[in-house]
Amino acid sequence: MVQKKILVVGGSGFIGQNLVRKLSKQKKYKINATYCKNKINFRSKNVTWTKLDLKKKIKNITVFKNIDTAIYCAANTSGFKDIINKPYLHVTDNSIMGSAFLRCCYDNGIKKVIFLSCTTMYQSSLEATSETDYDPSKELNKNYFGAAKTKLYLEDCCRFFSNLNKTKFVVIRHSNIYGPYDKFDLEKSHVFGATVCKVMNAKKSVTIWGRGNDRRDLLYVDDLVEFIEILIKKFNNKFEIYNCGLGKFIRITNLVEKIIKISNKKLKIKYDKTKPESNFNIRLSNKKAKKHFGWNPKTSINAGIKKTIQFWSKHYGL
Repeated sequence: MVQKKILVVGGSGFIGQNLVRKLSKQKKYKINATYCKNKINFRSKNVTWTKLDLKKKIKNITVFKNIDTAIYCAANTSGFKDIINKPYLHVTDNSIMGSAFLRCCYDNGIKKVIFLSCTTMYQSSLEATSETDYDPSKELNKNYFGAAKTKLYLEDCCRFFSNLNKTKFVVIRHSNIYGPYDKFDLEKSHVFGATVCKVMNAKKSVTIWGRGNDRRDLLYVDDLVEFIEILIKKFNNKFEIYNCGLGKFIRITNLVEKIIKISNKKLKIKYDKTKPESNFNIRLSNKKAKKHFGWNPKTSINAGIKKTIQFWSKHYGL
C-alpha cells in the first residue's frame, strides 16, 4: 500500500492536534506535522514532528517536499478582548505565516492544499449564511475587521496560486470550533473554550459580558476533522470555498446555561453591561458541502458540550 503523505502545519494546536490524532490511526497516511510554540503531547509511529516558524525565512524548508496534501491549521488566535484592543495581532503574524505557507506549497508543487479560514468576513445575520453571501461592497464588522481582512487576503492568495500551476486549493470557512485540546484560556480562547474555563472554575457565579445576546454557530471539532478527511480523499477541483458549521446558532446566555447544567454545577449568571458585545450573529449554510460531498455535522451541541466537559474534567479538573 502506497501511503499518502500529509503535512499538517500547526499540528500541535487545537484543530491541528485533533486532526493529527485522527489521521494517525489510519495506515494509509504518513503524516508530517509542524509545531512552533506549543509543546508536543502526542506521538505516533507514522507522525514526524518538525519545528517550524513561518514568520522567519522560508528557504530550504524540507518538510514541504514530496507532500500530497498540505493542511494549514496554524494561526495566532486570541479572545474577544484582544480582538477588540489589538486587532493588528490578526493582520501581521497571521498574514506573514499564511503567505509563507502558500508560497512553500507552490514552490514544492504540492498536489492539494486545504486552508482553514473563518467566518468573520460575513455580515451579521439571523438567516443561514452561504459562501456567496460575502459582499465586498459592505463594511466588515468593526470588531473583526483585522481577522476578516487577513483571511480574505489569504483566501485570495489561494485563488491566485491555484492559477499558477496544477495545485488544487480548497478553503474552509468554519464556524466557532470547540472540543478536546482547546486552549481553555480566558484570554486567548474563542467563546466556547473561554466559557468552559470560566464555568468550570467558578464557585458561586459566572459573569457574561454585555447581555449575552450574541449568537454563534458552534461546531464540534470531530465534525470539522471529518470534513477535512473527505476533502483529502475527494476534492478534485481547481479552487473552491466551503462553509463548515453546525447550521444552527445559540445565544451566549443559553450556551452558559447549558454548560452549567451539563456540568452539574450550581451557579448564578451575572451580566457585566459595561463590557462590550460583538454584535455579531451567524449560522452557516452547509448546502454546498452537502451537495458536493454529502457532508453534514453529526454532533449536537448538547453532546459536544458533554464530551468537552468530560475532557476538561479529566485533564484540568480540580
